[in-house]
Amino acid sequence: MKQTFLSIALLFAAALSLGAKDYTLVSPDGHLRLAVRDGKALTYSLSLDDQLLLDDSPIGLTLADGTLWGPGSRFTKSVRRRVDETLRTALFKRSEVHNNCNELALKAKGFTLVFRVYDDGMAWRFVPAKPVTVASEQATFAFAGDWPAWIPYVSQHTETLESQYFNSFESQYSYHPVSGWNPDRLAFLPVTVDAAGGVKLCIAESALTDYPGMFLYNGDGGAALHGVFAPVPDRTHQGGHNHLQRLVDSRKGVIAENTATLPWRCVIVAKEDKQLADSDFTWRLGDPQEPGDWSWVRPGKVAWDWWNDWNLYGVDFVTGVNMDTYKYYIDFAAAKGIEYVILDEGWSVNLAADLMQVVPEIDMPALADYAASKGVGLILWAGYQAFEKDMEGVCAHYAALGIKGWKIDFMDHDDQAVMAFYRKAAEVAARYHMVVDFHGASKPAGLPRTFPNVLNYEGVYGLENMKWAPTSVDQVTYDVTIPFVRLVAGPADYTQGAMNNATRGSYHPCHSEPMSQGTRCHQLAEYLIFDAPLTMLCDTPSNYLREPECTDWIAAVPTVWDETVALDGKVGEYVVIARRKGDTWYVGALNGWTPRDLTLDLSGLVPNGTAIVFADGPNAHRAARDYACFSLTLDGSPITIHLAPGGGWVLQTVGK
Repeated sequence: MKQTFLSIALLFAAALSLGAKDYTLVSPDGHLRLAVRDGKALTYSLSLDDQLLLDDSPIGLTLADGTLWGPGSRFTKSVRRRVDETLRTALFKRSEVHNNCNELALKAKGFTLVFRVYDDGMAWRFVPAKPVTVASEQATFAFAGDWPAWIPYVSQHTETLESQYFNSFESQYSYHPVSGWNPDRLAFLPVTVDAAGGVKLCIAESALTDYPGMFLYNGDGGAALHGVFAPVPDRTHQGGHNHLQRLVDSRKGVIAENTATLPWRCVIVAKEDKQLADSDFTWRLGDPQEPGDWSWVRPGKVAWDWWNDWNLYGVDFVTGVNMDTYKYYIDFAAAKGIEYVILDEGWSVNLAADLMQVVPEIDMPALADYAASKGVGLILWAGYQAFEKDMEGVCAHYAALGIKGWKIDFMDHDDQAVMAFYRKAAEVAARYHMVVDFHGASKPAGLPRTFPNVLNYEGVYGLENMKWAPTSVDQVTYDVTIPFVRLVAGPADYTQGAMNNATRGSYHPCHSEPMSQGTRCHQLAEYLIFDAPLTMLCDTPSNYLREPECTDWIAAVPTVWDETVALDGKVGEYVVIARRKGDTWYVGALNGWTPRDLTLDLSGLVPNGTAIVFADGPNAHRAARDYACFSLTLDGSPITIHLAPGGGWVLQTVGK
């Protein structure tokens, strides 16, 4: 693998051109400057005012027939244009997005190379004139300094680099200089780099639909990262978790076959940490929304059965995957105004990988009718192989029963085949007015813009891991890191909402009565801090009914927004975000393990009047479930809040 990377780099470096030519592109506000040099290698560099961020970084493609795109391509024409438009969103963190950049298109035989520079970053994309087969891609990020980064190393199958293409995309972050990269490990996107002067660089991608996702790698101990791409699967077999995964036996010598759509490579630039928590960069570069009526798509929250192990108490039946249990979940959702109930793994016959085979304990038509009578939608969990082999048939069948969507799990790759599957699954589900949550998936990369029925992706080390994670796992610090890294890519199926809350010393894994790390208000704040049009209530209805004050607030909080403003934050320490839905404002603060006091100036943003506040209680540092709920009068004066270790804080306006 290392020799292959070196060979690719030497091949590009050796390509000859007729002479170097330089192009410059500046952001609309004049602060970011992109320099493109077309010489022996095609390189780009990026500066913020007088600060060099990325030094000359080679890029290019090699097609299956040996054609090089990039170095020595003899660009015949350059076209510049200004993009300045306001885009309406369907289900997002804001109702409008300002798409404002300067663009440079370099035209050559067979393709166009497009660069864009925004006030908050740059991107490039190869656009082929006709479908091509890509043997390899060179995507380099040569940082101007040996800066530290938050790196989500692939955690599984680390015996070879090639075996790491199969992974769950769930890892916590290592933080160290780029030169200290583990040469035996790949990392998946996004990766955020802590540049000089407090500047942050986030490496991401968008419009990824028929091409493999990018991993990053550094095997030479330098300050540059290099893109790595899973080749196209050749021979595969069905296996893995309950025979629901596609396991790759061998791969071809190309990374993409017959593709006309190559993704945007993104370098997002933030002068302050909070700008990353506010970013809509990857949404802007996603392919435009498919035409048609999407008004049927219903975002919201879902009562979830799996995390709490179907563990009800105070009922007169034995709980599990059975009609009584799911009717109870449906009744709970109906009483609290929760839009959905999910039937997670267990409703279909185990090991069959056949979604038409329902376990005898479940009468699916009767359950769907019962849910409909209560105004609650049902979402069904599906393994990747079981869904992929007959997605048209299962969507038609279950849509006719009244099922509203799918949680599709265990893809665990992001090669071209899986990327194409995501788009096809979204398209087929949409024809039957069904929503989709991609679990066991890589990060989103533009598809939720194109298909608004794609409400969520996993690709995150979410709360589900607290069922088994050892006490050494630091989930709280991860929680205040992902708004600046993973969530820059888009929504995350984090599965928050625990009512059993633990301090750092009292947490322990428990399968049937799991708990969270951090305070009760930490859990409440996650509904405001984490983006997800489909958000789960992970705990048992029995625990929620015991905690009506918190539950009623969770059940009513929106999941899509008209306006989002990141107020403050520091990667790995804390984050504060304000969001508006209609005339109501919400403010959430999420804290790491260090207790802190913050002063928030909400004047000019949140209107004066009365607000409801949930805050860490005076003993939340000892009993993490301790919280206080009270009214607060907003009069334009700054307010000071206290955040306990692993704490949180939320505010909701309720009028004058």
